[in-house]
Amino acid sequence: MFLQKGLFGGLTLGTNATVQLEFRRADRKPVKAASIKGKGSETEQLPLYTNKDSVVGEIRVANTPGKKVEHQGIKVQLLGQIELKTERGTPNDFLALVRDLAPPGDLTSLQTYSFEFNDVEMQYDSYRGLQVRLRYLLRVTVSRSYGTSIVKEFPFWIRNTEDVPPPPPGPQPPIKMEVGIEECLHIEFEYDKNKYHMKDTVVGKIYFLLVRIKLKHMEIEIRRRETIGSGSHARNENETLAKYEIMDGAPVRGESIPIRLFLSPYDLAPTYKNVHNKFSVKYYLNLVLVDEEDRRYFKQQEITLYRASDAQKSAAPSPQSSTAALQPQSESPSSS
Repeated sequence: MFLQKGLFGGLTLGTNATVQLEFRRADRKPVKAASIKGKGSETEQLPLYTNKDSVVGEIRVANTPGKKVEHQGIKVQLLGQIELKTERGTPNDFLALVRDLAPPGDLTSLQTYSFEFNDVEMQYDSYRGLQVRLRYLLRVTVSRSYGTSIVKEFPFWIRNTEDVPPPPPGPQPPIKMEVGIEECLHIEFEYDKNKYHMKDTVVGKIYFLLVRIKLKHMEIEIRRRETIGSGSHARNENETLAKYEIMDGAPVRGESIPIRLFLSPYDLAPTYKNVHNKFSVKYYLNLVLVDEEDRRYFKQQEITLYRASDAQKSAAPSPQSSTAALQPQSESPSSS
């Protein structure tokens, strides 16, 4: 039975033919759907696969009643592409597979074609960012000797998990950093670790060792940095994904403020390092302090994010319950 058109179906192409595609799994289990954030508050439902999955399905090509479609062959391609904002209109294909469905002929009635792409190497996650997009799609082409060929694309989404070795037994040393202004401000902050899965919780503390300026409030931001290119041609784009106010009012010397940041409500993707020599994605916890004259002081700590399997998430130790929770100022749906 075909999935709904609005989900994974097809649309009329040109005036003479329609193309529909049903995604399936080789093990006959239902195809999962990923809810992907689009423009504004829009979301899109896409078929969800992972690395080494077999992408199989069925394609229906139908002519408009009473009209014959002459063609030079029908094929389906499985493509993996990276599109950079600086190279708009020229995607880089890192994966290209093809299956021929029909030889040249005439389309006079509904035709159904099955296809299989077995154990496909899809090592990169799908990703939509500010200046780069990594996507996977099936492209059905009805080639024509005259006129425009009929082409329809059916995107799907890839999510891969990372096998991370469990931490050694016993308490782990926290990550500590100091920041300050000579003889005016001295702060020490610590986080429980620097590598988190995307449903994890960041636990930490901030200590005020010296306070001689009047601070008004303090917040922590989760920032994402995309980098395309390398060396002198590298181009960075920063995006603030979330802000947490952790202090309102002036601190005193010796004061300690606990932190507990929940990552699950936010639009996060894993950390990516030099994907196909095209782009990288990094994350930072950015500590921001504002004084009474609205001067802002910053300190960043890079963290690594990864997508854990359900087994890994359930095996991860829970943060200490003695740490107070922070309420996020705004939330956005996760699209990764």
